[in-house]
Amino acid sequence: MAENKEIRLKIRRQDGPGKPSRWEEFTIEYHPKMNVISCLMEIQKNPVTADGKKTTAVVWECNCLEEVCGACSMNINGQARQACSALIDQLEQPIVLEPLTKFPLVRDLMVDRQIMFDNLKKVHAWIPIDGTYDLGPGPRMAEIKRQWAYELSKCMTCGCCMEACPQVNSRSKFIGPAAISQVRLFNAHPTGEMNKHERLAALLDDGGITDCGNAQNCVRACPKNIPLTTSIADLNRETNKFALNRWLRK
Repeated sequence: MAENKEIRLKIRRQDGPGKPSRWEEFTIEYHPKMNVISCLMEIQKNPVTADGKKTTAVVWECNCLEEVCGACSMNINGQARQACSALIDQLEQPIVLEPLTKFPLVRDLMVDRQIMFDNLKKVHAWIPIDGTYDLGPGPRMAEIKRQWAYELSKCMTCGCCMEACPQVNSRSKFIGPAAISQVRLFNAHPTGEMNKHERLAALLDDGGITDCGNAQNCVRACPKNIPLTTSIADLNRETNKFALNRWLRK
């Protein structure tokens, strides 16, 4: 790569929802240690295609630039990943950039991931408190449990698992692996465990855990290596126990 003095990018463009899509190719000067975001910033400074045609700057979303916020998710050479951690030296050219397909398009490479946050609301992915006054120290969490729970807490709602999941589509209400894994995280917390029945009940609703097809694409696509399939398997067992107990109490 060091011998190449140019970077070639092929980007799927779309001016907005319902608008026709098109491909545009760009050539920019190579600099060491560039990532996809820095390439897009170069195009933004001078939005001219490889054949010399003046165009508009490519629209994308980013925030932290250190693979923490999840905002810059896009399909890069056919794989859903973060543009900030996609290093040019490790990518085959031309670098093909496309928006995620499982979310409503805003423009170009920017999509609306609101459905992921709505799904977190569905499963009550938070720990309620009884007011704003001092409740005192909470219960301690066993270190061995804290270690694996921390792995689940790395989720940045980037949408890569949703993009890779065949069950997430326009014909399904499936909430996806990210929200399911967060149920396991909050149910593992000593305080959150007090409301675990609410989260398990939510997983039994339409679009819940029973809609998972066990493709296991999600765990391979996750940039944080979160054990998503382990969480799904664990919650399959927990929801079955919960459903049985609920039925016996009728």
